[in-house]
Parts: sequence; C-alpha cells; structure tokens
Amino acid sequence: MPHLSRIRTSLVALTFATGIAYAATTVAQDEFTAPLTELAKGKIAAFAADPALVAAIVAQNGTTGSYDQAKIDALDAQWRAEVGAASKPLIDATLGNAASQYLAGIQEASAGKFTEIFAMDAKGLNVAQSTLTSDYWQGDEDKFTQSYGVGAGAVHLGEIEQDESTQIFQSQVSVPVTDPATGALIGAITVGVDVSML
Repeated sequence: MPHLSRIRTSLVALTFATGIAYAATTVAQDEFTAPLTELAKGKIAAFAADPALVAAIVAQNGTTGSYDQAKIDALDAQWRAEVGAASKPLIDATLGNAASQYLAGIQEASAGKFTEIFAMDAKGLNVAQSTLTSDYWQGDEDKFTQSYGVGAGAVHLGEIEQDESTQIFQSQVSVPVTDPATGALIGAITVGVDVSML
C-alpha cells in the first residue's frame, strides 16, 4: 500500500491490485487542473490585460518583430551571462521598467500565492517580470508555444514541481495576451502558482 502526497495536508493511502503505482505529481495535477484553469481565465487574464503591460508588450513587438533567430540567441546568451555578472544592462533595463514594477506589485499583493510572473512578446522574449528569470527567450518552451502558439483563450498548465530551495510545490500557468483594443494576439504571460494556496 504505497502512500502518495496530495500536496495539501494529508497523505492518502491508495491500494493498487495490479501493483501499478502512480506518481504523486499525476494525482496532484489532476486535483489542481480545475482551480489553476479557473485562475488562468480569471485573475491572471485580468491583470494580463492591464493597459500599461499591454502597451509595454506592443512597444517591444515594434522593436523585436524584425529580429531573426541569431539576434534572439545573442540576446538570450547576453542575459544568461549577465545573471552571474556584476554589470547587468539588459537585466536591469527589463527588471527596472514600469511593467516589471507592476508585475512585482501583483506578486507582492498575492501574499505568496504567485511565486513569479513574467510577460513575453510575440517572439517569446521577456518584456517584464516580477523576479529574475534564468533566461531571456522563452519562445521554444511550452509556456510560450502552448499559450501564444495556440491562440486567444488558450491555457497551459506546467507540471507541478517542488522548488528545491523553497520546498514549494508550484505550477507555471501560462496564457496568451491580447490587445483589448484590437483583439490582436501580442504575447504571453506566465505565472508561478503555489498550489497549496489554491
């Protein structure tokens, strides 16, 4: 009789006549799919439509729209190098913009429910973020391809994983961002959610 954590407060004992054990993450993913989807379509979609954030994404699209993959890779490499460097011009410019400060305020107001928030442009490059990310380009990752790449109304739920440093179980919830004025798809937003606070 293996014991599987349901992440909340109790251990649930399950008996398998066939001897097949299911991963705790699968059980948890099923449990949290509905509340995470509701959060994505409600609160996350609402703050993703903030005019200042939308304006920042549209403005960056005007700059990065012509970037080829070589330019994107170069920026991503610069970002990764800056993470451990004393001088961080690209990181500082991104974290210091008004849209990043807006997202940092949303994260702080969530009292721990949101562990990170970052918005991406139409290329998958960071526009704004509440905390430092390890890379600048998200365009090849599911958080972008399964939200922006799918289109308006899409929701992508990342696997529930435990953060090594904080021990928090979280899922990255991603939705596309549209310009409310035009309905045009302009980017995506990803929010780390502490599932124990759902």
